[in-house]
Amino acid sequence: MIVRLFSVTGLILFLTACGSSSSSTTTPSSPSPSAGGTPVSIVSGASVLTATAFAPNPITVGVGGSVTWTNRDNTTHTATANDGGWNSGNVAPGGTFTRTFPTAGSFPYHCTLHPGMVGTVVVQ
Repeated sequence: MIVRLFSVTGLILFLTACGSSSSSTTTPSSPSPSAGGTPVSIVSGASVLTATAFAPNPITVGVGGSVTWTNRDNTTHTATANDGGWNSGNVAPGGTFTRTFPTAGSFPYHCTLHPGMVGTVVVQ
C-alpha cells in the first residue's frame, strides 16, 4: 500500500513537472499594432524647423487611436495642443509621449519651447 502511494505521488509529481515545462516553451503573443501608438518623430534639428519638425505631419489616426511622439533631436521639446487640451511636458532627447484621441477632429499642436515647430493630428 505504501509503495503504491509513493508510486502514485511520484507519477503526479512527474506529470505536474512535465506540464509546467511545456508551458514555458510557448511563444508569447505579439503586441497589437496600436500598442505603442502611431509614431511621430521630432526630427533632428527640429527647433529651427516649422511644419517639418514633426514627421509625419499631418498624422491621421482613427477615433480612439493614439499617437506616440519620439524625440530624435538632441534638445528637449514638447507636443502641446494649440487649444491647451493636452501637453506632453518636456520630452528629453530619446524620450516619448503618447496621447489617445477619443473624438474625431483636427488637433493642431506645437512645441512650447520652440513655437515655430507645428503639427496637426487628424482624427477620423
